[in-house]
Amino acid sequence: MAYTAASHLVACFGLLPCHLYFIQEYTPSDKYVILSLFRDGIIEHVYPSFFKTMSHPDHIGIALSISMAGYVLGGSSFFQALLFGSAWAGLLYYCCREIYEGYMTRRLSSDMANIQANYLENSDNGFWVAEADVGGKAKVVGILAVMGKKEEEESERFDNMNGGKALDFCKEQGYGRLVLEVSSPQTAAISLCKKFGFVQIASHSNTHTNRWVSKLARINVLVHLKTVHHTVEYCMLH
Repeated sequence: MAYTAASHLVACFGLLPCHLYFIQEYTPSDKYVILSLFRDGIIEHVYPSFFKTMSHPDHIGIALSISMAGYVLGGSSFFQALLFGSAWAGLLYYCCREIYEGYMTRRLSSDMANIQANYLENSDNGFWVAEADVGGKAKVVGILAVMGKKEEEESERFDNMNGGKALDFCKEQGYGRLVLEVSSPQTAAISLCKKFGFVQIASHSNTHTNRWVSKLARINVLVHLKTVHHTVEYCMLH
């Protein structure tokens, strides 16, 4: 019987080479910094997702049709055409933002609301911060969290500098699998998953928002799996 470790929260925003980062244990003094990093890291996906959604052939066709309808209904008015097209683009942007903001809100009101209790006081889980020397001072530039569960959790970003730490932790805990869920617009994160040996095993559109929002945004959740080899094959998780 194999248990799963779900790496469901990884964010890194530094621009320095990976060897300049240092992975440290989380301390309460880091709380407000990492919450800010987390919010920024989630919201930064909105615009790339929006541009990818807008460039989909079906959405381009709909945008042209709506703009043409505005042009005709407005009596050959280019302003009306622009207005109708902008309304369609605004709807797509709302859908993309709703998905990522919803995810952020759920995380901030659940496990991220009490990092001490949910991670540090639970031996099955792990939480670290990535620090870098910026202007001669240590600055928190990234975060990494791993939660051991029998069921898969959601995931965000799996960064190159943090991947080894997460995998080592899972091996030490005796987890049989490491599951990551990445939203489809995150092409860089998907490439890193493959680099670390993860294999995509499923895809779904359950973004915990209204179904029509996910359909319009055309955002899917890609589930990746990696088997973690360790001498301890069984681990009782809470």
